[in-house]
Amino acid sequence: MNGEFGERVAAADWAAVTKEVDDYGCALLPRLLTAGECAEIAALYDDPEQFRATIDMRRYRFGEGEYRYFRRPFPEPVERLRQELYPRLLPIARDWHARLGRDAEWPDTLDEWLDICHRAGQIRPTPILLRYHEGDWNALHRDLYGEKVFPLQVVMNLNEPGTDHTGGEFLLVEQRPRAQSRGTATLIPQGRGLVFTTRDRPVRSTRGWSASPVRHGVSVVRSGTRHTLGLVFHDAT
Repeated sequence: MNGEFGERVAAADWAAVTKEVDDYGCALLPRLLTAGECAEIAALYDDPEQFRATIDMRRYRFGEGEYRYFRRPFPEPVERLRQELYPRLLPIARDWHARLGRDAEWPDTLDEWLDICHRAGQIRPTPILLRYHEGDWNALHRDLYGEKVFPLQVVMNLNEPGTDHTGGEFLLVEQRPRAQSRGTATLIPQGRGLVFTTRDRPVRSTRGWSASPVRHGVSVVRSGTRHTLGLVFHDAT
């Protein structure tokens, strides 16, 4: 781990994080961004030159609100956190695929993995900045973008819940084998990360381990404005 962002990532109790992700499909991380860094990143939303694309969620029936995909080169916190988080999440990803009897193709470094994505035609960057106003929400979905998928991703709230916004809980819904779906709601504190399942995760079943599909979204923002930074660890076609 390198520098202040590496130290923040290393400060997590990764054994506890691993257990919580195994049990629930998501887990809170410690503060990864200071309040000042959160404000600086949120302010980038108004600079279109930072982004390669803007998505109106209503237009695509994804919900209400808007988000933007960063273009390269990324702001330093985005690049450093992506680089520092990947090797911490990698053991979880490999263990999950081993349980499911799948081959884990992810190499030891993020750069090597992204090179694999690029050679498969997934060349567009996926770090994302989202902005929600009162009444906005995000429908349940999965961020897949192509055949190459890393099974975990991280989201950070750039605003202070209860002060800058109310509502806007992060939602995770798991379709359990031969059972009703299970939902988890998390109000993410400012600057903290939440690691969660991208596509599916292993759960015990009568036949051993089964892949349980998972989708995520955001509940309605009741008041104020909510910005979030999302880090996906595979690029898009």
